[in-house]
Amino acid sequence: MQITARRANTRAVETLTAHGAHPLLARLYAARGVRHAQELDERLSALLPPDALLGADAAARLLADAIAAQTRILIVADYDCDGATACAIALRALRAMGAQHLDYIVPDRQRHGYGLSPAIVELAAARQPGLLITVDNGIASFEGIAQARSRGIATLITDHHLPADTLPEADVIVNPNQPGCPFPSKALAGCGVIFYVMLALRAELRRRGHFRQQTEPNLADLLDLVALGTVADVVPLDHNNRILVAQGLKRIRAGRMQPGLRALFAIAGRAPERASTFDLGFAAGPRLNAAGRLDDMRHGIECLLTDDAAAALNLARSLDQHNRNRRDIERTMQEAAEARLQDFDPGQCSAISLFEADWHQGVIGIVAGRLRERYHRPALAFARAEGGLVKGSGRSIAGLHMRDALDLVAKRHPDLILTFGGHAMAAGLTLREADHARFSRIWQETCAELIPREALEQRIETDGALESGWRSLDTAYLLDAQVWGQNFPAPRFADRFTIARQRLLKDRHLKLQLIATGEPQPLDAICFNHAQTMPEQVDVVYRLDANEYNGQTRLQLMVEHLQAAE
Repeated sequence: MQITARRANTRAVETLTAHGAHPLLARLYAARGVRHAQELDERLSALLPPDALLGADAAARLLADAIAAQTRILIVADYDCDGATACAIALRALRAMGAQHLDYIVPDRQRHGYGLSPAIVELAAARQPGLLITVDNGIASFEGIAQARSRGIATLITDHHLPADTLPEADVIVNPNQPGCPFPSKALAGCGVIFYVMLALRAELRRRGHFRQQTEPNLADLLDLVALGTVADVVPLDHNNRILVAQGLKRIRAGRMQPGLRALFAIAGRAPERASTFDLGFAAGPRLNAAGRLDDMRHGIECLLTDDAAAALNLARSLDQHNRNRRDIERTMQEAAEARLQDFDPGQCSAISLFEADWHQGVIGIVAGRLRERYHRPALAFARAEGGLVKGSGRSIAGLHMRDALDLVAKRHPDLILTFGGHAMAAGLTLREADHARFSRIWQETCAELIPREALEQRIETDGALESGWRSLDTAYLLDAQVWGQNFPAPRFADRFTIARQRLLKDRHLKLQLIATGEPQPLDAICFNHAQTMPEQVDVVYRLDANEYNGQTRLQLMVEHLQAAE
């Protein structure tokens, strides 16, 4: 394992420090590409304006007309956390702006698959909507959009996924990644896109004098949901997304949050007043996602929609149980995957593609992510679907744009992939079960062709050594308060220590006391899922953690990698 350190532009560090940034934060930000103090501005006024988003104004007019005509509006959501938060944002905002006839529908992952399919249009048509709004889906729903048009139902697509060479014939499309969209941030999550559409709608209604009859809503009250969906969907945290997340966290810490999110924090044992991106990504997000993976995402959406604290808590308890069940299923699937890969040689393989007939469709994405992390290879996991098909979910590494790689396979072998879509780092696809072995061979060859050799070398990128004076509880709190995530990773440091004491906890986790050179005071540390004891001198990659135990809070190093010192 190669441990590397990010390089921070010296001039950028000086510029950020001169404008008031903490010296350590200035170094960390500069190492993540921040060059100017304006990029640290987290005020709402620094958000990109909605009118730069192609289609947002047209969507606002379409929605304003629908509200004026009391048209029946139906939201078509997705079954992940981004889709759930986007659905809740749309429903809460539209209700606050006077929409009278609102409802939503969520596809069943196993029966309907993803997006606005013809089957979902038929289910939707039974409710007689005049307008369908997709959130976090729709850009690939050619057949579904055509079906809606044939039934005389207007369609508004709000999505962020990468489009194909052509677009569906919807009435309006809002997607920062569609051709011709000048919106500078291409990283908006689905919840961010619909939030921007609601901002545009409010401006349109304001122009029409709509709020002379009713109170104008403060849409910033929905930023807790925008923050949750943005972090949970693991979209790149560019400056605009960092503003959305920072503003959402600010409201959560102040106690201004939806009852459902408050309940999710409570069930997870997290303190809202110290909310961080970690809480959103690893506590609230997985519990919402578990509903869509194992059962019905309506439970998750209802949790975010209810204003009744008791109802929210009951729904959060149900989501927590789904998450526990998901972990059990994931563990079984992971063990099966590891058994299949006992003879896997990373030196001879550029990719992983596994199919097990009894795997759960809702959990294959997590398994693919675990395999990617362990073997540092793009990983696809497939489960059996109906009609002789298999559905796959993939996670990629830096160096391979997964959606583009699948597109290349589809163009070279037009009969192979039935459907696909996604992002650079994650994608989904459908094959005939009989074609999986052939696909796996072609996928291996394609990845070997596309991935640079150096990208296959496993390395841990760190922020280098941490000055001893900053190894403190105050620094842990400082770092926790910032916005970290995809393409803007949380800081981890690399230093050499002497082990003063080590012992195993539950035969699985290594508990350590570490002494840094020239420092008499040992530091508590823990390395999870590491059952081997280590020599006295070690190189450690770690994060700072404020560890609460028996009513006391102490600094602890969360060890992410541990190896004998060379």
